[in-house]
Amino acid sequence: MTSPVSPSDHVARRAALAAAPYASSRHTVWVGAAAIVTNQVGRVLLVHPTYREDDRWLLPGGVVEPGEHPHVTCRREITEELGLADLPLSGVLAVHSLSPHHPDIQPGASCPGEIRYVFDGGTLTPDQVEAIRLPHEELSEFAFLETRDAVERLRPVDGQIMLAAYRARLGNTATAHLADGRHILDVPALDRHDVHVRYRPLWDSPLDRGPVPERLPVQQAWAWCFVPDGRVVLVADPGPRGALPMLPGGTVEKTDTTPEDTLHREAAEEAQLTLTDPVRLGWVLDETGEVYGGVGPNARLRLAARVTAIGPAAVDPATGHPFARLLATPVQAAALLGWGPPGARQARLAAETARERWGLPTARPTAIEEVPAEGMRLS
Repeated sequence: MTSPVSPSDHVARRAALAAAPYASSRHTVWVGAAAIVTNQVGRVLLVHPTYREDDRWLLPGGVVEPGEHPHVTCRREITEELGLADLPLSGVLAVHSLSPHHPDIQPGASCPGEIRYVFDGGTLTPDQVEAIRLPHEELSEFAFLETRDAVERLRPVDGQIMLAAYRARLGNTATAHLADGRHILDVPALDRHDVHVRYRPLWDSPLDRGPVPERLPVQQAWAWCFVPDGRVVLVADPGPRGALPMLPGGTVEKTDTTPEDTLHREAAEEAQLTLTDPVRLGWVLDETGEVYGGVGPNARLRLAARVTAIGPAAVDPATGHPFARLLATPVQAAALLGWGPPGARQARLAAETARERWGLPTARPTAIEEVPAEGMRLS
């Protein structure tokens, strides 16, 4: 005896039939997950796959498997590709939408489009770098690269994604939302000016707190220039491969009576800053003086100073173009300068000096901002 068919069964069947065309009409995309992982001076980790015909490099990561969440994919791929288990992911740096006909998609690939999540994989210690083990059937090598070099090894759209994600981390901005490599919301200051980490060699960061020996000429005076909220001003010098940040200051000229005079002059020319009460933090040794014509051993002075005014943007007389002027916390500034752990220690020393000498607060974590073109009034 067959069971009678209830009205509710007919409703359920009609709903299932209606759901099928709806489901088939939904947009289908690939989903991927990758990570920004850096070493202690901020170089970005890339891996070289053995399976790509275009010889391009990739961020560590991979394809989201059915039923898998992107953050789980990212952790799994980092473990499989690098041999590093339990690497923490501290946040989502970027979400990227790739259209199915983008020119960077490999020829012949039937790609319906892709959504990619880029996570913050943090900074590896030297021991973790030594522990990296690649699956050689999948990856032939890895490298930590300056961002300007990394862009050249990635597909163009992958380079745009990498830069936006890494700058979101450096600039403490919200998750970057991108479509075909371009921001769909407001463009953050670091992206707007194409700012890259400067990546200075480590000799340029260890600080000697004592007086400069008389035998060493002072060839350079750079300063951590503090505004009232505890942030510092960086200047970014534009170039054909992007803008490189630096502390205000520059080369000591024969017309400068003291290195402090150099600082006042250069800060006014580069960033239109008016400074007061510069204090010496220490100096770093340049053993060759190669950038100064091979003058031999010399000292590069590091100072802290208080900014009392920021004037309207102007052309730098030495270069003939204006510099970008950025407001960053000392921690952010140290990361952008690429000085590694010694630079982070110098940033802390500068912040402590500003607090003790001028009563300035410790800068709160915030997004890197550009100084308005018209300048700023400072209390």
